Amino acid sequence: MIRTRGGVAAMALAGLAAVMMLTFTSRPVQAREAVVVFAAASLKNALEEVTADWSRETGHAVHASYAGSSKLARQIQQGAPADVFISASRDWMDALEKGKLIHAGSRRDVLSNRLVLIAHGRDEAPVDVGPGLDLAGLLGARRLVMAMVDAVPAGIYGKAALTSLGLWEKVRSKIAQAENVRAALVLVARGEAPYGIVYETDAGAADNVTVVGRFPPSSHPAIVYPAAVVAGSRNARHAARFLAHLQSAQARIIFERHGFRVGNPVLQN
Repeated sequence: MIRTRGGVAAMALAGLAAVMMLTFTSRPVQAREAVVVFAAASLKNALEEVTADWSRETGHAVHASYAGSSKLARQIQQGAPADVFISASRDWMDALEKGKLIHAGSRRDVLSNRLVLIAHGRDEAPVDVGPGLDLAGLLGARRLVMAMVDAVPAGIYGKAALTSLGLWEKVRSKIAQAENVRAALVLVARGEAPYGIVYETDAGAADNVTVVGRFPPSSHPAIVYPAAVVAGSRNARHAARFLAHLQSAQARIIFERHGFRVGNPVLQN
């Protein structure tokens, strides 16, 4: 078949136009399909693996933002464009549900955790975390670092545990408050504080800390991570699929390797 130069040029221009149209029309679709996840800071290491696994499997990107659950919940209340919220506290998810800011029926408890006392350095001596612990004596003139005790879940759980064990009043003047639980972990790992209260899963994310004791689960409210699709999501279909993936067998392996308990949590010693 013989084509004239004009015909070849016209076909080339038409092909170029088709490619350009495909390029420009595909970009908004890709942007819409990226799932924006607001997640508690303590989930960072495990969730990055889970999201990478989901992205490889589905081809959809995940943009995750990590911070204290209280900060993230307030951002959602102010209209931040999140698709999925994973909190380290039922209370903050309750607040969003009460304000009708999560999709009805999408909420589920996906993980649970433990509260631990950590010390700077490796192979530090264990202590018995209970009413008889002389925590003030261990600290001396130094500080016990915790996440913010009136706002961030890890800090709230920590204060509740210390109060339940009769230790709060003895150490409250020695508390140094960090923005979130990961910030508290960093301060202990760097030696800027000798002891800290974090989640058990956080302790495994730093090389230069030792878990010296575990708080009795009965000393504080259950540490539960509820997740839900945000009502304002522009990508609710893929958000729901991502939420389902959090409870998949693949995700379970990753979460448990990082020390989380998976499923409907029950208080365990």
